[in-house]
Amino acid sequence: MNAIIYARVSSTNDRQNTERQVTDLQRYAEVNNLQVTKVFEEKISGGKTNKERQVLQDALQFAVDNSIDYILSNELSRIGRNTFNVLETIKFLIDNHINLYLQKEKFTLLNEDGKPSPFAAIMLATLSTCAELERENIAFRLSSGFRRFIENGGKVGRKIGYTKSREKKEDEYKDTIRYLRKGFGVRDTAKITGTSERTVARLKKEFCQ
Repeated sequence: MNAIIYARVSSTNDRQNTERQVTDLQRYAEVNNLQVTKVFEEKISGGKTNKERQVLQDALQFAVDNSIDYILSNELSRIGRNTFNVLETIKFLIDNHINLYLQKEKFTLLNEDGKPSPFAAIMLATLSTCAELERENIAFRLSSGFRRFIENGGKVGRKIGYTKSREKKEDEYKDTIRYLRKGFGVRDTAKITGTSERTVARLKKEFCQ
């Protein structure tokens, strides 16, 4: 059977990468005699809607067009952190008879007959709801901490006169610049990399003219 790997991290810079996810899933595929035909890697927040996650959409469409048996992912949160978006993706996979394996949860969507396992929908709904609640809790804690910081006289933003060097910007936004140089438009590049359109437009003017 054939498979594709979908890996995602939230950060668009070098603080996070998908290397470990891909390595672990490739090892799983080898052990289970799955032929990995393509790897999809995305840097974008899991809180984005499915339509905003271009690489995920490309992976799903590739799976349909190429009769892929399995999509392998590291954990449910890689697929998404919004319950409704996750369930939308799951329905798409079931409708197209594509199995999903989540390594962390040791979860397989379809059974040997190609039908959803009895507790698949319940388990996925529960897990994705928990992931969404945790994301909201983290956001609340960050917001609360930020407010306390400001109330105690903390200063935010760049120092007056501070400007990033060209080299620093080129390193921080290397993926964004790479897509622009390949001919992707500002809007598409922003969606793929999770960078604001304003920043992408500024980078295009500086690095791609």
